[in-house]
Amino acid sequence: MSLIEQNGCPLKTERGGRVFPESDHSSDIIRCFSDMLIKAGVDVRLNTKVTDILIKDNSCYGICIKTNNKEEKIYADSVVLATGGLSYESTGSTGDGIRWAKNNGHDIKTCRPALVPFETKEEWVKEIQGLSLKNVSLDMYDEKKKIYSGFGEMMFTHFGITGPLVLSASSYYASYIAKKPDRKEFVKLNLDLKNALTEEQLDKRIIRDFEKYSNKQFKNSLSDLLPSSLIPVIVRLSGIDPEKAVNLITREERQGLVKILKGMELNMSKTRDLNEAIITQGGRSVKYINPSTMESKQIKNLYFCGEMIDVDALTGGFNLQIAWSSGHLAGESAAINDQ
Repeated sequence: MSLIEQNGCPLKTERGGRVFPESDHSSDIIRCFSDMLIKAGVDVRLNTKVTDILIKDNSCYGICIKTNNKEEKIYADSVVLATGGLSYESTGSTGDGIRWAKNNGHDIKTCRPALVPFETKEEWVKEIQGLSLKNVSLDMYDEKKKIYSGFGEMMFTHFGITGPLVLSASSYYASYIAKKPDRKEFVKLNLDLKNALTEEQLDKRIIRDFEKYSNKQFKNSLSDLLPSSLIPVIVRLSGIDPEKAVNLITREERQGLVKILKGMELNMSKTRDLNEAIITQGGRSVKYINPSTMESKQIKNLYFCGEMIDVDALTGGFNLQIAWSSGHLAGESAAINDQ
């Protein structure tokens, strides 16, 4: 953080220790690092495609590149693979580095999208696309087994749900399904829209609202409790006649409404694909990387860092921290090796 701020990009720390640029623009981070590269005199080659790594006798000694259809070999004492995972292909993360590593005998854990929105089977999500909710909780279950539980912000989309809370849940989902792919169809989401209230407290709150709107129809009695766009969905899910007078709603119907508000069920279809994933889960197995140097245990003078390796975290700068810390260590180790 000090390094970034000293180079002209002020930071802020939000709830949960999440760190972002004060501007909320990722371009400021890019500009900061670009300026640092220039100051350090780094030879940055644009419009240059790396086609392979050079290996002989279990030792890496350079790379193959292509510029304007001209192929060339660059010889080096050390090579650091920092080509990223498979997310954000437009930035160059096309999986080249992972492929080179796999072709040269490295163990690669299956790459999957993580920190990614969920698609759900419910069609009604389309009716409320764009609706953001704060201070809600989300639980993920495989039947009775809880996979994830979190609290925060989320948003409905035309295909399902997204937002910080959902992105965090997706990482746990990816890890779970990697171990139990046959359980994919059994995973369900449970959304608590009124996390701050117990069922009893929420029931009392609804009773007060029903007393206030006692002469209105049920569909017109929830404006103090829910966002307007969500009301028709909740009314439909409750099974209560929307035209029914509030003062005729039974205790059982009211408590059924409480159950829905405290446990709106969503059926998982799948996650969105890697093009929408913030990070890639999987990659080079850490078992075969020297944790003191980031050097491959199989091929000398070859180093790994960032999303190349099978390490990931939740949102809030933690994945960037993994990239920078592992990259710093790999770079320092490679530089020592060059001396």
